[in-house]
Amino acid sequence: MSFTVAIIGRPNVGKSTLFNRLIGRKLAIVHDMPGVTRDRRSAPASLLGLEFEVIDTAGLEVSGPETLEGRMRQQTERALAEADVALFLIDGRAGLTPMDEHFAQLLRRQKTPVILVANKCEGKAGDQGMYESYGLGLGDPIPLSAEHGLGLGDLLAALLPYSKELPYDEDDEFGFTPEPEEIPDIDEGDEVVIPPPPDRPLHVAIVGRPNTGKSTLVNCLLGEDRMLTGPEAGVTRDSITVKYEWRGRPIKIVDTAGIRRRSRVEESLEKLSVADTLNSIRMAEVVVLMLDANMVLDKQDLTIARLVLEEGRALVIAVNKWDAAIDRAESLQRLGDRLQTSLPQVRGIPTVTLSALRNQGVDDLMEAVFEIHSLWNARVPTSRLNRWLDEMITRHPPPLSKQKRRIKLRYMTQVKARPPTFAIFVSKPDELPESYMRYLVNGLRDVFGLDGVPLRIHLRKPKNPYVD
Repeated sequence: MSFTVAIIGRPNVGKSTLFNRLIGRKLAIVHDMPGVTRDRRSAPASLLGLEFEVIDTAGLEVSGPETLEGRMRQQTERALAEADVALFLIDGRAGLTPMDEHFAQLLRRQKTPVILVANKCEGKAGDQGMYESYGLGLGDPIPLSAEHGLGLGDLLAALLPYSKELPYDEDDEFGFTPEPEEIPDIDEGDEVVIPPPPDRPLHVAIVGRPNTGKSTLVNCLLGEDRMLTGPEAGVTRDSITVKYEWRGRPIKIVDTAGIRRRSRVEESLEKLSVADTLNSIRMAEVVVLMLDANMVLDKQDLTIARLVLEEGRALVIAVNKWDAAIDRAESLQRLGDRLQTSLPQVRGIPTVTLSALRNQGVDDLMEAVFEIHSLWNARVPTSRLNRWLDEMITRHPPPLSKQKRRIKLRYMTQVKARPPTFAIFVSKPDELPESYMRYLVNGLRDVFGLDGVPLRIHLRKPKNPYVD
């Protein structure tokens, strides 16, 4: 990107709305409640052909550094220091407020150049506030309506002087976009094929209940206070994606909002946060489920784990706060029992104990992430699959159908990876019992070493060539 633009201002002036307008999609949560945005978020933006990086920040508030609002302000100040230019938004309809004047004085002392933007100026409702903003001493304000896309041409003219005309890397996209897979010839050879690591970043989402240490883990990996953390539960609201590199492998880590039980989610804002988290799960390749060492795999944790597996994502369980565990042996025993009884469909889910606050066990977690990602991409040769299927049928033949005829399993192949998905051509697919399907899945895991990843088997009926 040629330059970086930070959007700053007091709460509820439309910063996230402008952020979404510039990046061309609804990435940041927008709500009428002030102070929705807490962490800073960046993404590539395009304004009438001008490419740049834009940063959405939390609303500026006057609070002590020990409070949540004070920590949010520190995040905004870091974004301002990283930016080449700042857009200072005011609400044109509400007019100037003492808070706007206070932060305008602070911005005049900063080295980062500031462009004054009067938002919500559709029609003539914001004219008075725009004229009042001349008194801030930040130059001529730009009338804008982020909601309706008005005034973007004037904003482009104000940003053009800061463009450095650097070449733009079109492959550097924000977020994970599934690419079409090149299906290798899996009939060559006789061993399970695990493709080499791809060049694009591995997409990892960190999920869990509130206050389990998800943002603390991200900060530990990055080696800086990138995410807003604190003793309060539910600090994170947006799903924030950050770039990271571990032992030469590029990663995109998504820090998500905590998911509470559906019966406890009442506010519309929390519903938006949960929806954002669920979308992050669907777009991820590997999902790390964070648990509290003293509350291992309760009902809500199991609900999240089942959701991840149903989406076909690779799952790693991270037991955080291990340094503060009251009874470690009991926690491990409870974890193993709950996995065996409540998630029997995916055997061998990798589990790692760690302390994100003390940076203990984090490397073990990343090793488990890459190992499960390799299995998630594994392919089994068709010839070996069918030899295995013949052995399974010989050892335990399928039951009889309703017409007292043996159900025939004729052929098997792997149709895709991510997760490993197989197709079996069966004479009567509707009558093959679920118990026999579990028998086949367990056999696949035992023989081909596919423990810990979700497996999908589709039953298909072969076409009858004489039907016509």
